[in-house]
Amino acid sequence: MTSMTDVSLPLFGRLAWIDGVLLGWFLLTAASTAYVVHDSFIRGNPDVAVMKWGWTLVSLYMGPVALLLYVLSAKEPRPGTHAAFIRPLWKQGIGSTIHCIAGDASGIILAATITAILGFPMWIDLFVEYAAGFAFGLFIFQSLFMKDMMGGSYRAALRGSFIPEWFSMNLMMAGMIAVMVPLMMGRDMRAMEPSQLGYWGTMSFGVIAGFLAAYPVNLWLVAKGLKHGMMSTQDAERGGHAEHRKHAGGA
Repeated sequence: MTSMTDVSLPLFGRLAWIDGVLLGWFLLTAASTAYVVHDSFIRGNPDVAVMKWGWTLVSLYMGPVALLLYVLSAKEPRPGTHAAFIRPLWKQGIGSTIHCIAGDASGIILAATITAILGFPMWIDLFVEYAAGFAFGLFIFQSLFMKDMMGGSYRAALRGSFIPEWFSMNLMMAGMIAVMVPLMMGRDMRAMEPSQLGYWGTMSFGVIAGFLAAYPVNLWLVAKGLKHGMMSTQDAERGGHAEHRKHAGGA
């Protein structure tokens, strides 16, 4: 049985000890997201727009883990150095995975929350989550937001993105399921209820596991030229993204 405290909060009721840990995690998540938003949109880190939104969403899901990845792989260290800074392949792989997570995890979390509120059984829940995550990732984040980079045709972007997105989504979903199912079906059944802190903590840790599972395949897809990696407006100013494709296999 979950060990409870005498502390209660509006909306969440009486808190368990683990809820105190999760509150600390969510405070770090809020601070991490605020930093990324400020650095991306206000300070003007030269990421392209879709990556700014991608980093913002992933910061909401992964908290300080996303902040660490942002600082190590995307934050421009000195003015005018962003394009060169993000060029190494391992950073390109992070950018590709962040783009994947932003779309797929948004669909998964939205679907999981709706199905939980409606009381669907777990097997239906997982099916709907997979379909929603794949749809968000493919139709919105990959095809719609990237169509200009793929010739301006949404249909062509859809065709070109389908197989890479499928590979990436499968690995991400596998990582998330490996964390979410044991936590939600464990001793603390509150993790299945969107009104509880444990539910959102499970989602957050599930997304982190999904990132770790999806990163290797995204690294490979970028190296083979099947997916884009990190992108910079400095490349666009120099005439496009050819430089990234040229150096995708760099160290």
